[in-house]
Amino acid sequence: LFHFLLPGWLGDVKSFNRDYRVPIEKRGSEIRLQHLNGRIKPFLLRRTKEQVATELPPKTEIIHWVELNEAQRDVYETMRLAMDKKVRDEITRKGVARSQIIILEALLKLRQVCCDLRLVNDATLPSRGSTSGKLDSLMEMLEELFEEGRRVLLFSQFTSMLSLIEEELIKRGVDYALLTGQTRDRRTPVKDFQSGKRQIFLISLKAGGVGLNLTEADTVIHYDPWWNPATENQATDRAYRIGQEKPVFVYKLIARGTVEEKIQHLQKEKSDLAAGVLDGRKAGDWKLQSDDIEALFAPLPDKLEKG
Repeated sequence: LFHFLLPGWLGDVKSFNRDYRVPIEKRGSEIRLQHLNGRIKPFLLRRTKEQVATELPPKTEIIHWVELNEAQRDVYETMRLAMDKKVRDEITRKGVARSQIIILEALLKLRQVCCDLRLVNDATLPSRGSTSGKLDSLMEMLEELFEEGRRVLLFSQFTSMLSLIEEELIKRGVDYALLTGQTRDRRTPVKDFQSGKRQIFLISLKAGGVGLNLTEADTVIHYDPWWNPATENQATDRAYRIGQEKPVFVYKLIARGTVEEKIQHLQKEKSDLAAGVLDGRKAGDWKLQSDDIEALFAPLPDKLEKG
């Protein structure tokens, strides 16, 4: 945007990376951050929700850790080893910059395993038992939330995962609303939820992450993490917005020790980087630590014994 409005003000991409991005992200340079903030600040008018909507009730964000079940762990490790080799071979041939597509495809498969084995086309499903520790945990959570009278928004980037959650809700006789990119009539599910006819609203992240007013909800669940924290925050803001009168609880379901946990770290770093540039915060507390292939394709830790 700055390159369009003021060509050369922050340099070209190469010089920007050299002068700002690398020193700030890789080395946590406070001097470079302050310099960048000084260049941007005269042109920036920013009002946060906390500044303009002081009447909003509190919002509480909670990481809800889940464990992969044994079937998921087996598939995850098998796929991780195969994808790790595939990615490394690609990087050897083309370098990291030109291997982004294959890297993201590999990470997508691992993320799908974390959600439910049925999302992975070539996964071996267990002959009996659960295909998802996370789905089991979600249903237990929802039972408690419904008993408390909570109104829930549930976001996932995978519409196929929403379909699996639908099946479980139908089995339990739970009234729900659904909105995805395939939903032609968006008004009806919104109206049904806002009027109290539906206990839970299943929403695909891209289709319903913006443009909806769902202040009847007091609970937001992110079933799977997305790379860009701003996208998740926009989805949360369907409930946490002007007109909300109840405290809002935001749950992020994260499979412990998996690529999802690594994404959570990357989200935090990206959020802190943006906050540092916009608010002039110090850089020392948010050096990048997890944005490499080694971390993303690391093996699962040993399963903790209960008891």
